[in-house]
Amino acid sequence: MKAPGIPADEAQRLSQLRALNIMNTPAEERFDRLTRLARRLFDVPVALVSLLEADHQWFKSSQGYEPAGSPRNISFCGHAILQDEIMIVEDTHNDVRFHDNPLVTGEPHIRFYAGCPLRAPGGAKMGTLCIIGREPRQFNEEDLATMRDLAAMAEAELVAFQTATCDELTQITNRRGFMTLGQMVLNECRMKNRPACLTFLDLDRFKQINDTLGHCEGDRALMDFADAMKVVFKHSDLFARLGGDEFVVLLNGRCQQQSEALLAQFARYLRKQSVSLNRRYQLQFSSGVVEFDPAHPQTLEQLLHDSDQQMYRSKKQKRATA
Repeated sequence: MKAPGIPADEAQRLSQLRALNIMNTPAEERFDRLTRLARRLFDVPVALVSLLEADHQWFKSSQGYEPAGSPRNISFCGHAILQDEIMIVEDTHNDVRFHDNPLVTGEPHIRFYAGCPLRAPGGAKMGTLCIIGREPRQFNEEDLATMRDLAAMAEAELVAFQTATCDELTQITNRRGFMTLGQMVLNECRMKNRPACLTFLDLDRFKQINDTLGHCEGDRALMDFADAMKVVFKHSDLFARLGGDEFVVLLNGRCQQQSEALLAQFARYLRKQSVSLNRRYQLQFSSGVVEFDPAHPQTLEQLLHDSDQQMYRSKKQKRATA
């Protein structure tokens, strides 16, 4: 095993990293959505946002790996920040730096690694967005481009631009973030001939909550709804608040029937949540689900329009039978 070297600008690097005040902070959806998406897009068991301190690496976001970090002297990311481009290790068993590394011979049994350096505003490399596989694989130019795009968004979040793509109230993705990430998901589905569904969700009788209980309670209802989405859709690629009481979920790899079954599970969870939180109302929603066809791909805007129309037809039907 070869331990990673120390960058020439290590003192400045650590100073810039610590100035962000992000080390050892709680998990956040704005980072988890990126590692969740990376894990699904590349079909790997592990995706991380890893930050390198003086003697250890710490994971701001981790999908598929439980430890919060590991010693820097055995880290792959310690090697990755020594170069400017994405570091690719196609097969650790054939790499003298890693073949006997504890992270290769033991958990998480790394066989493939790709890590893209993340820079601080001052230019120093703080860590990486990385993916880990347990089988050898190759990376093509499209994979590299997708990795760079995801890393650029992680980098932007790390330098505190979360307001660009994160909804301030609910702390989930906002419309701008959804439009950017959602198109990436659809592009990947098209290239890999993978199904996907988009579902538009609108809270029922939300105005009544605001009018009778006040806007603070209305905000709480929106936060409850988003919190439930984080639980039920945590393994899905992307969910967001588009604005007001309108939400959306993009489900990668699911057909319409599977998506509707997941929505039924979400409705059940909302009922249990309202009871456990002792709310004075029951959160309910109307929805519209449309299926993405990778053979004849629709745009994200078209999927949003069609699912929105279906949702309003569902809401109108509910009102007619109420």
